[in-house]
Amino acid sequence: MSACLLGKKVRYDGGSLSVNNQVLERWISEGRIVSVCPEVEAGMSIPRKPAEIVDGSGNRVLDGKTDVVEKGGNMVSDGFIAGASVALELCKKFNIEIAILAESSPSCGSSLIYDGSFSGHRIPGMGVTAALLRRHGIQVFNQYEIADANKAIHATSA
Repeated sequence: MSACLLGKKVRYDGGSLSVNNQVLERWISEGRIVSVCPEVEAGMSIPRKPAEIVDGSGNRVLDGKTDVVEKGGNMVSDGFIAGASVALELCKKFNIEIAILAESSPSCGSSLIYDGSFSGHRIPGMGVTAALLRRHGIQVFNQYEIADANKAIHATSA
């Protein structure tokens, strides 16, 4: 699960996106949660410049066809790929089949990301971590889909 959704102040702006949800609280009490912030795992600072994927989404970054760029132009694709790889290794280590990631993030967005113009406009697409996890068969949900993730957990454990 994205660390920012658990209240950890790891977002680019030093904030969090805390989710208050009974299902999530149960998962925490059951020890089901593994927390990760791909950018922080890749060694990026808190706070850090905002970053967006230019001309595409996470799959295109993984394929080397586009980049994640910080506001101001610095390319940070390698860091985002490294962070995604850490998240994937955690999934493998703990046999994780379902991930809850923060929507709109250039790492974690599962259905929407910012368009690369730093204008606040979002487009359909996945972040780098979401794309890598999905390539490896991990189901990825966002913070608004916790009920769906819970159903998927019970479907895979049945």
